[in-house]
Amino acid sequence: MLRSVVLAGGGTAGHVEPALAVADALRATDPRLRLTLLGTTTGVEARLVPARGYELATVPKVPMPRRPGPDLLRLPGRLRAAIRQAGATLDETRADVVVGFGGYVSVPAYLAARRRGIPIVVHEANPLPGLANRLGARFTPYVATSYPGTPLRGATLTGIPLRPEILTLDRSPAAARAARAAYHLDPHRPTLLVFGGSQGARSLNQAMTAVARPLATAGIQVLHAAGPKNYDEVAAALPRGLPAPYELRPYLDHIPSAYAAADLTLCRSGAMTCAELAAVGLPAAYVPLPIGNGEQRRNALPTVEAGGGLLVEDGELSPEWLLANVLPVLTSAERLAKMSAACAGTGHPRAAAAIVDLIRTAADARRRRSRPRHAAS
Repeated sequence: MLRSVVLAGGGTAGHVEPALAVADALRATDPRLRLTLLGTTTGVEARLVPARGYELATVPKVPMPRRPGPDLLRLPGRLRAAIRQAGATLDETRADVVVGFGGYVSVPAYLAARRRGIPIVVHEANPLPGLANRLGARFTPYVATSYPGTPLRGATLTGIPLRPEILTLDRSPAAARAARAAYHLDPHRPTLLVFGGSQGARSLNQAMTAVARPLATAGIQVLHAAGPKNYDEVAAALPRGLPAPYELRPYLDHIPSAYAAADLTLCRSGAMTCAELAAVGLPAAYVPLPIGNGEQRRNALPTVEAGGGLLVEDGELSPEWLLANVLPVLTSAERLAKMSAACAGTGHPRAAAAIVDLIRTAADARRRRSRPRHAAS
């Protein structure tokens, strides 16, 4: 019987939210199951995990230095300390399975679990796996990925696990009208949702302030999360007296209600954002973050290639592009309906359940291995 699971995912929402979604799915199958999330004291998990009613255990943050220097020399000692702390958590909780979602926290969790013979399940949210999950996948046959072709041997394609609130979101016309009214928007106008992550995105903000009047003149209203640090600047740049509502917020406290209010989204293409939009069938114009290894572009491609979204590089985003590409979609109910259906077809609503199946399979395999020979005969 599965009694205790430790889920390692910390640092960013992209690691923590999938871990919480799997925890929710596990709790739904057995409320008696002990669920512990392993994270750090400084990541978003310090706030999100207790708020969702789960136990949080912490380990020291062990970032991988990008270049030679004193931090690289201190790495072995820091990693040993983190492994000891992760191991103490596994011992105290008597973990049956460790589930890792990548990032700083997963490496010590994987290594501590391997030393103890505890089965490991790995979930990779991105098309290209990070260092932590490349390591973890070497220790286990139980690997889940979110995109076809992710280079992890023997992986099962599950998609990204999402919270029930997203999976059950009502985007019917009646629900859309109610959500718009709650944001002080016109219940009946086509609605563009704009957000650039928790801190906003300058390129999106600048393009929107420049195109606000032509969009409003065409009858389009906007719900725009500019980011806390950018709010005053965007508010000052917005034209006055727009002929359609333009609701500017520093951030969105409850993203599902914003999804319910929207017909189309202008946003970055982080893995969680792409997965959530696909799950609710909300098409988007994706503007990948122009740094890193191009993973945000890869995140959006399956939906875009299926016809459920648009893609524009950050340097090419302009008022002209928005008017030529986004406005025609927002003013065509037929195009919106087709894109919404195509977008929904790329989602993986059973991702959390599929990962729960892997966890139970891993626990069963360990139990069979540890069963005395005379008990099996």
